[in-house]
Amino acid sequence: MNLLSLLALAFLLTFTSTAFANNKHGYAIQYIHGEGDVDGIKLAYQYHPENLLPEAWKNFDLHFETSVNFWNYSADGRGSKSNQDTNFVLALTPVFKYPLTTWYEKQLYLELGIGLALLDDTHFAGKNVSTHYQFEDRLGMVYDLGDAKVAVRYMHYSNAGFKSPNPGLDFISLSYSSFF
Repeated sequence: MNLLSLLALAFLLTFTSTAFANNKHGYAIQYIHGEGDVDGIKLAYQYHPENLLPEAWKNFDLHFETSVNFWNYSADGRGSKSNQDTNFVLALTPVFKYPLTTWYEKQLYLELGIGLALLDDTHFAGKNVSTHYQFEDRLGMVYDLGDAKVAVRYMHYSNAGFKSPNPGLDFISLSYSSFF
């Protein structure tokens, strides 16, 4: 079974399984901006299982994020069709959050994760990333507003050197998430 099939199966199971009925489900909407003139949107489903981590990790929170990314690159910065490049990305990422401090009586978290991503196009924004299969790395700060969370993240996509060239793609993300 290839990675695309596994990602599609994971995406399907998280949306249709009744086994998850007693757990928290959420969504995230992210604006992403990459180096050069890359902009995009990331739509994510988040599954928050309970009591999955060992007692020694009790301060950590773990959730799984399945996402669809739409990236757009405009070589001239004006979005003209002749200099435009798009990419479609599916990703599945386990995400860990650790409480750092309380700010204005709300929790501030450090977030990190490494997941798998499948890029539609290996040539994007003037770069050859060699493989459709990439790792999605993230490091961010999440502010818990109670009913929702806002976050800023650094995200990096790379094939981890499995094939050359491997220039990677870097993004800054602004996110809004909530439970449903």
